[in-house]
Amino acid sequence: MWDTLDGAREQIRGPGLPIARYRLEFRGGAGKTRALFTGSAWRGAFGHALKRLVCVTRNERCSECLLFRSCVYPYVFETPPLPGDHLLKNGAAAPHPFALTLPFPAPEATGEVELGLTLFGRSNGQLAYLVYAFRQAAEEGIRPYGPLKLERVLQEEPLGSDQWKNIFVPPGQLIPCPALPPPAAPPPGLVRVVLETPLRLRQEDRYVTADQFEAGDLLRNVIRRISLLSHFHAGESPAEDFAALTAQTHRLRLLEKRLTWRDWTRYSGRQQTKLKMGGLLGSVAADFGAFPDLWRFLWLGQYTHAGKGTSMGLGRYRLEPLGKPGGAR
Repeated sequence: MWDTLDGAREQIRGPGLPIARYRLEFRGGAGKTRALFTGSAWRGAFGHALKRLVCVTRNERCSECLLFRSCVYPYVFETPPLPGDHLLKNGAAAPHPFALTLPFPAPEATGEVELGLTLFGRSNGQLAYLVYAFRQAAEEGIRPYGPLKLERVLQEEPLGSDQWKNIFVPPGQLIPCPALPPPAAPPPGLVRVVLETPLRLRQEDRYVTADQFEAGDLLRNVIRRISLLSHFHAGESPAEDFAALTAQTHRLRLLEKRLTWRDWTRYSGRQQTKLKMGGLLGSVAADFGAFPDLWRFLWLGQYTHAGKGTSMGLGRYRLEPLGKPGGAR
């Protein structure tokens, strides 16, 4: 798509966050009732399976365990800030180093189930543990599919090419390709941002609605998320001029906005109740030709997702180039 634009063969460097995308293919689940979105079920089952797999002390609270800063489970689900790190306030956990990729709404069950998994930074070194945990979780059953059998794992190589390499077939060896920071294509001018799963942007104790949404709402969230991911999972010091970037987000104007709010619910096993998980769907368009610094983050956000619930697959978007100013469809 991007190689049809002038200068698209040149690339610009984004934040130094190594990223890899994997696809886990399962068999089973035919004839089951369709769910609107399965990201919550996958994340919950994965978390339980991973903790059972790696926990050796059986402490109820990871934060009180001797292995808190070296165990795979808390690194993935409760990433602890380093002592003296002031990027996060009130003891908040760092962003999870993974994001699931699942369609919204979920397709009808056909006997074949695919799960996308994107890993950031050092978490790629834990891929074998994560694949094993997903395999066990699937065998025990994922709502609404029931038990599933892992058939193979593929990796997109190179990243962004939509070319997938087979890296694991049970019970063989897992042989992944290196995770690398993806370069971004140059700003093509007009770009449409298509929200593929509900986007939940929270500001001042409220969620941004379709009427309230501005371009800067998404950009500021993406900039912060990518900066935190790079810091906690790739060891990068925050070096960007956040004040200058924030000022640019206020200058960026939407040229098109076609958004709706979509409500849906998920069941929380931890809270033993159903939770509302509404978010924005649709598309917006803006001209990034004069904002190359913002463009770097928007491009990378295709992989990291944005807003709340990214680890279960929410806030995923794709970018469509519309050409030079005046050429928006």
